[in-house]
Parts: sequence; C-alpha cells; structure tokens
Amino acid sequence: MKRLFRSAFAAAALVSLLAGAAPTAAQTPPNVLVVGQIAEPKSLDPHTVTATNDFRILVNVYDGLVRFKDGTLEVEPALAESWEISEDGKTYTFKLREGVTFHDGSEFNAEAVKFNFDRMLKEDHPFYETGPFPLSFNFASVEAVNAIDAQTVEFKLTEAFAPFLSNLAYPTGLIVSPAAVQEHGKDYGRNPSGTGPFKFVEWQSNQRVVVERNADYWDGAADLEAVVFRPITDSNTRVAEMLAGGIDVMVEVPPDSLVTFSQDAGFSVAEQAGPHVWFGILNTKTRPFADKRVRQAANYAVNKETLVNDVLQGTATVAAGPIPPAFNWVESSVEPYAHDPEKAKALLAEAGVEKPQVTFYVTEGGSGMLDPVTMGAAIQADLQAVGFDVKIETYEWNTFLGRVNQGLEGQADMAEMAWMTNDPDTVPYLTLRSDAMPDKGGFNSGYYSNPEVDALLEKARTSTDQAERGKLYAQVQQIVHDDAPWLFVANWKQNAVTTAAVGGFKLQPSFLLNLHGVTKQ
Repeated sequence: MKRLFRSAFAAAALVSLLAGAAPTAAQTPPNVLVVGQIAEPKSLDPHTVTATNDFRILVNVYDGLVRFKDGTLEVEPALAESWEISEDGKTYTFKLREGVTFHDGSEFNAEAVKFNFDRMLKEDHPFYETGPFPLSFNFASVEAVNAIDAQTVEFKLTEAFAPFLSNLAYPTGLIVSPAAVQEHGKDYGRNPSGTGPFKFVEWQSNQRVVVERNADYWDGAADLEAVVFRPITDSNTRVAEMLAGGIDVMVEVPPDSLVTFSQDAGFSVAEQAGPHVWFGILNTKTRPFADKRVRQAANYAVNKETLVNDVLQGTATVAAGPIPPAFNWVESSVEPYAHDPEKAKALLAEAGVEKPQVTFYVTEGGSGMLDPVTMGAAIQADLQAVGFDVKIETYEWNTFLGRVNQGLEGQADMAEMAWMTNDPDTVPYLTLRSDAMPDKGGFNSGYYSNPEVDALLEKARTSTDQAERGKLYAQVQQIVHDDAPWLFVANWKQNAVTTAAVGGFKLQPSFLLNLHGVTKQ
C-alpha cells in the first residue's frame, strides 16, 4: 500500500506542490484526500495534545473504547463492544472487541488499555515520562484500571463521575500501541500506532502528515487510499489553495470566503453548530484585572455583536459565559454583556484606575480561533475607546499555547483562547477551578478562584441526574458571568468546504474530523 500511495503521490506531482510550488500548478492525486489544516500538529500522541487541529488527524489513526455516534454527542461502542456500570456509578466494566491489532501488528487487549491509562495517570509508570498529559484531568477520578482477562477491562473510580463515558470518547481516550511507546519512548509522538481506519506513513514538519488506508480495519476498510494533512496557517493562503485545486478539504473557512464557495458549483460548504467558546483569558492575579470591576468594564467595552456579525459575518453568536448554548439541557438564562462603553468607563472610574495598561496575547491561528488577528485588533480598539492602553503581542499557535498554558503571570494581562468540548464539565473544570492552576497541571491561566464555583463543579460531575447537573451548571454560568474572569466573546458554528469530487464528508458536533466514510471521485 505504501508503494502504491507514493506512486500516485508522485504521479500527481504533489511532492513539488507541498514543497512550495505555486497554487496554479496544484493537482491532488486520485483517491488521495488532501486536507488543508490550520496549523502544524504539535504531536501525534493523543494523550499529550490539547488542540482540535491535532485531534482532527488523530481520530483517523486511533480508536477509543467508545466514540461519539455520527452527528451527535451520544456515546456508542468502538473498541469496547459493550459495558456495564455498577449501581453506585464507581465501576465500569468493558467487554473488548476481539481480533483487533494495532498498526504495528501488536495485539489490542485489556493489558493494552491498562497500559494507556496507567501511563497517563501513574507517575511511577515506566513510560509516564513520555508525557506530559495535559488532559489526563479527564480521568482524575480513575483509581485503578484492571485487566480481568484478555477481553475484559475494569475501571474503578474514586467516586461517581457523570462525564466519564463522554471523556473516553474524546481524543484523550484514544488507545495507543504500548509496543510502539516502548520502542520509541519520548519520540512516540512522531511514530504513532493505533487501531484506526488509517495508518501513519510520514510526517514532514511544516509540510504534511500522511496516513494510508488500514485494509484490516475492524469497522471496514476506508474507500480513500490515503489522506494528506497539510498545515497552511494563513487563511488567505488556504483559500487560494482551495480555489486552485491544491487541497480537497479546507477547515475553518474565513467568513468572507463562505459566499464565494457556496455560490460555486465546484465546491460544497458544510456547517455544524457545536459546543465551542471563544474568549479572552483575563489575568485575575495582577492589576488591572485583579479587580472584578475592571474585568466587567472590559466585557461592557467590547462590541461582541459587531464581532460576530461583521468580523465573523454571522458564523457565530455572542457568548454569555463559559458553557456553550449547544448544551441546551443546561438551564441557563444568563444574557451576554451588552455593549455599553459608558458603563465601562464608569466601572473603571469606580475602580480608581486610569488608562490601565494591558498586554494582550494574540495568535496567528489555531483550533477554533476565529480570525484571531482581526478579532484581536477589534477588541484592542474597543478597549482603548473606553480608556484601556492595550499592546498586542502576536505568536504562532504552538508558541502561543506554550506561553499561555504556563500561566499569564509575569507575561500578559489577557490572551485569546478557544475550546471545543464534549461536556459542560470540561471547560470550567479545566480552566476555572482553583485546583486547575498551571502549576498544578491545569489550564486556569488567568488564576481565577471562587470556592462556590469549585463546589458546584465537584457536585455536578458526581451527579447521575442530568436535570440536576443542568441546574448546577446554570449556577456556574451565572457566577462566572458576574465574576468575569474572561472576556466572553463568541460561540462558533464550525464550517468546512470540499471540492465537488469529495463525497460522504460530514462535520460533527464534537468538532472532530472523521474521514472513514469519505470518498473521492
């Protein structure tokens, strides 16, 4: 298969294209899907990354015990054929699919599952140092993973944990080959091996990641021979490549290009609402944003309606808090901050601050970042109009993440951020909880702390009653909205465009990019 793929690859002269040939010379190979990604992946180890940009590749190379059912956030079997949950909600027993092997030929079984979770969760595990594992928070309630027999694995939790199955379906729950981790150690992220519909072929930095069809896939072989993921950071360049035929699929289409593609019969535009939130992290630890009134002033100062309607051209709605409206079972009545510059000025005066200085981190692009440079400039202008003195510093996505994830103290007062999630627990638990500060491995880069929010989050994640959870998260939404540790901006409708030759392409509410059922004429 690799020989066949490389022959087709060369025959279409795609190698020269990916090395930098002009878009007008572009031509993609038959039955090879070329996807224009928004950034270079950080790693191909699903346990060590956080970006949806990386997840879009990884869900095609790996499987989890469970997965999201097509078109929903409901969980269905994958590598586990079935499972049972104890009455107290603290024991999950999975029956595993038989006859599945990793791409490297090693066997998938209960011991492999145990290896994966022990590697993430146990500091004394021999391969724990192949991390770090930033989203292992998702499995913090796991006390032990036991291989009962080759096809049965048991998870013992310290307490009932409502999002557990949903977290297993998220990419952090994807199962890697223990044999490959043992062989490559810290370099595993460049040498991945899963059980998914596509096998890893190569990763040429800043050029492409190539995967090929897994002919022995347990859920049926894909129709596509291979997929090429190309990192094209600049959105205008991605659009040019799409129009010129250099890529078959483009994710995160700039709003001003959607009309162009939707009116051209040679392309098909897909849109899908999902649980997304775009916001500005505010450094609550040091001035000026240590004062709640200044944080609220920032929220009143920024015209979010203009951002979503003009900059994003109607591809998003205004955010009211940390929990996206896609979770419609959360009974929140919180309304977004109105655009009220005079109220913003009054709050700054009440706080006794004059022309507060703000260093604002902006990224060139990244997962769900929604035209971040333009958005950053518009936010800067609105803040300055009410009296803030805002200086922007712009970074490439992975550099940006490296700075922001370690915490803003001593660096910046504000930073753009976006999250796509699978449960209303995930974002506030990882980014707003007192015990999720960066020095504790979390993503609370603005150092927000409210004991009442902490207590509500702990109670909501242990409840097995969804109605009760909805009411608890509604309280979280209200309190966090009032405390304003973020500049609440937008909830996005994801989009993508494909050429007319591509069939079976769907966007998922999970924001993942499943290509198993995609075809190319």
